[in-house]
Amino acid sequence: MENWIESGAGLFRTGKPATPDPHLVSYFLLLDKDHGQVLLVDHKKANLWLPAGGHVEVDEHPKETVEREIVEELGVQADFVSEKPFFLTVTLTKGHKGNHTDVSLWYILKATVGNSFQYDEREFHDIRWFPINRIPFHKSDPHMSRLVQKLTLHKFIRKDPSVAR
Repeated sequence: MENWIESGAGLFRTGKPATPDPHLVSYFLLLDKDHGQVLLVDHKKANLWLPAGGHVEVDEHPKETVEREIVEELGVQADFVSEKPFFLTVTLTKGHKGNHTDVSLWYILKATVGNSFQYDEREFHDIRWFPINRIPFHKSDPHMSRLVQKLTLHKFIRKDPSVAR
């Protein structure tokens, strides 16, 4: 993946919705490890509960996309668990203007339930913290359940988030 990003290949979206196809997206999942909860956004266009994020701009590193998008979408600074992506997905995205493929890098960010966010109301209906065992998988990214399994496996979260540490 890093070789593809550094290669100079056409991986940045230069035209909406799908030029080139595929193109690169950076998601960021805000995680409160102590409470076993994640912050998801109710995305207006997708009509899904998703991690926040966006398309990587031309000549922008995917980590820089996270740093830019979190300010634009939630009004806070990024606090990375790791500066490297935690998860990679490839998704055929179906939209009203046609289909395309998103290659998504998922970053994990630290946050705390109760933090104040100023979310972008043009892009999101709402934002909400979800206990890891109450994520609406049926109305989320198709890879969300695999992400939660990986978070649990790597001990980012516990299987039973109701048990306080």
